[in-house]
Amino acid sequence: MSNSYVLGLDLGTSGTKTALFSAEGEQLCSASREYPLYQPHNGWAEQEPLDWWRAAVETIGEVVRESGVDPRQIKALGMSGQMHGLVMLDEKGETLGRSIIWADQRTGAECEQITSLVGARRMIEVTANPALTGFTASKIMWVKNHQPDVFERCRHILLPKDYIRYMLTGDFATEVSDASGMQLLDVPGRRWSEEVCGKLGIPLEMLAKVYESPDVTGHISEQAAKLTGLSASTLVVGGAGDNAAAAVGTGVVRDGRAFCTIGTSGVVFSHTNQLSIDPKGRVHTFCCAVPGAWHVMGVVQSAGLSLRWLRDTVCSDEVRLAADRGVDPYDVMSEEASESPIGANRLIYLPYLMGERTPHLDPDCRGVFFGLSAMHKRGDLIRAVMEGVTYALNDSVNILRGMGVTLDNVLAVGGGARSGFWRGMIADCFGSPIGVPERTEGAALGAAILAAVGAGIYPTVAQACDKIIKVKSTQYPDALNHAAYTNTYDLYARLYPALRDTFQALKAL
Repeated sequence: MSNSYVLGLDLGTSGTKTALFSAEGEQLCSASREYPLYQPHNGWAEQEPLDWWRAAVETIGEVVRESGVDPRQIKALGMSGQMHGLVMLDEKGETLGRSIIWADQRTGAECEQITSLVGARRMIEVTANPALTGFTASKIMWVKNHQPDVFERCRHILLPKDYIRYMLTGDFATEVSDASGMQLLDVPGRRWSEEVCGKLGIPLEMLAKVYESPDVTGHISEQAAKLTGLSASTLVVGGAGDNAAAAVGTGVVRDGRAFCTIGTSGVVFSHTNQLSIDPKGRVHTFCCAVPGAWHVMGVVQSAGLSLRWLRDTVCSDEVRLAADRGVDPYDVMSEEASESPIGANRLIYLPYLMGERTPHLDPDCRGVFFGLSAMHKRGDLIRAVMEGVTYALNDSVNILRGMGVTLDNVLAVGGGARSGFWRGMIADCFGSPIGVPERTEGAALGAAILAAVGAGIYPTVAQACDKIIKVKSTQYPDALNHAAYTNTYDLYARLYPALRDTFQALKAL
């Protein structure tokens, strides 16, 4: 096993990272490349697939060269990728323009069209989610409606990471976790939905073959081997969408395990062996990277973004003090927040700077400080923002628990998770232990673990994670603090319903 290596490639929105790992999960080296985001109109978001391909070739090549590892010892490659993006290819396999990516919001009318054609309830029953602007089906319908000549020329529809797979192997393939975000997959059945595709007029032959995440989908082509320095014997496995790969990279691969991300946005992600779909569509259910299992996740639009906004607009003194002390400004902000009591002296923050997804699915709600008075200091504002984000994440936790999904073992990841103060707050609010994984490679490591399973180095994803993933530390909830947070959370949860109509009036101003 010690002479076997695997690659993990993570195709993100800002850039691509490729990392080489030993069979035991040790990262030997990595390389990254950035690329632009195009926004030709308000609400649009596009990227150039050839930029992704160049980044993949360059990062793979750099890692192979720098590692000094015999390419024949690199047994397999796994990929993680930004989800929901639309890549259309013509009969020659060439791209038909830029990819419309996950962040694009042009497809509101198409979501209404999809709901009308399929039915709101049926859409959730089959695809496990309501029609959403970020997902791929509405993007395909937009091309059909606005660029019919492009759709007429289209022969293949791929997701971002699966375009890289095609360029590396010549195979048109995808896997269940990423395909779940297209809204064309029968999520309970883990196959393309003939019903949905038929009602939307999307030919099944345009869609790639669906695999499970650790399944081998092909191998590196001779042409790609010359470009990257890899061996043509290197296998390529299904891989996973970004969050599903991050789950593998943190060991969230069994019932009761979950992770909580505090990045720009926030995510609560839980593994489940039993299919569970929210009939109200407040959280997303996808096939996960473990064959035969699913994951359920809720999303907070402005998690770490809320604290960054506060830092940049209010906390210039904290930024200067941090520079003088040689520490992160967020460390200074956390110190100030810790001087404010639970509830931030009756100050509650709604973190809706960019609208909200879970549980409200409301693009028009906005951030609120509720209870602000002349007595409040910056420490209260900082604590209120951290608590507000925590309460928003707790919305997802409560929905998941109501669906019968267990969250006994929660790991904290992302930038916000570096704060022990914030982790303790999350543990107390959730009433669950919050752990920190020893490894921080996330999605790239998850993709590599899937590659190791596909190559036969490990028999299952769970057994691979048992060997590779360890928890560094755990914070446990305090019963008295949990009770205090529960009282404040109950008031927090009453604010959005009270303000819903007012948000709409604000939009109309």
